[in-house]
Amino acid sequence: MSIISTKYLLQDAQAKGYAVPAFNIHNAETIQAILEVCSELRSPVILAGTPGTFKHIALEEIFALCNAYSNSYDMPLALHLDHHESLDDIRRKVNAGVRSAMIDGSHSPFDDNVKLVKSVVDFCHQNDCSVEAELGRLGGVEDDMSVDAESAFLTDPQEARRFVELTGVDSLAVAIGTAHGLYTHRPKIDFKRLAEIREVVDIPLVLHGASDVPDEYVRRTIELGVCKVNVATELKIAFAAAVKEWFAENPDGNDPRYYMRVGMNAMKEIVRNKIAVCGSAGKIGRALTV
Repeated sequence: MSIISTKYLLQDAQAKGYAVPAFNIHNAETIQAILEVCSELRSPVILAGTPGTFKHIALEEIFALCNAYSNSYDMPLALHLDHHESLDDIRRKVNAGVRSAMIDGSHSPFDDNVKLVKSVVDFCHQNDCSVEAELGRLGGVEDDMSVDAESAFLTDPQEARRFVELTGVDSLAVAIGTAHGLYTHRPKIDFKRLAEIREVVDIPLVLHGASDVPDEYVRRTIELGVCKVNVATELKIAFAAAVKEWFAENPDGNDPRYYMRVGMNAMKEIVRNKIAVCGSAGKIGRALTV
């Protein structure tokens, strides 16, 4: 097995009507927890690391760990650069073996976003690396970036069509009412807008900010063309809450082999649920062994 481009996963998902879950990773335990469930359920998976993750653990170490797990679990893995903003940073990581990158120029004007994304696409496609970009702007907090509600805006379908044509990007994250982090009230998802985007854009669509979104909403976005579902905050909250509870019950505890496993088990339940929502269980097969 090996570290592969997400295009092999997302093309299969688009053809068969399911979505690949993309889970944010933070350390060795979170990688292990995610892959234990994905291996058991034979679900394809994208392991997403923000720039902050790669500051916490060096890329070379994360890559080696993912490569080892790919072999031991006998499944291809996509290690994804989530919300990266620099061509130079992406170039360094792709040269080290990564084959999936998101370049986030969504905070820039349309033309500047196109220019940045096109430069990343031109480089990455020479290295069998797929590229995701974002058009529109999600509110909330992702890594160390914060976007207030007034700065968030939804993706325009016709701009999305032009953006894909001009950049040659492999997948597109769209803003349809989700946000990074948890919601203070039930999110209002613009399904009509998503359907309109799907009509004019033929590449896989990506749903960011899927934590805390009702399952039925996520399933509906998949029916309308979403092929990749990003989950981060729910994983962290479940892990942290379980560890805090363990220490409340075991105030003298000090062995990470016990309390980290408690956190991992709580995270695994979130992973299991998201795989069910995405419909990705049992989808590792011949098409994903490229």
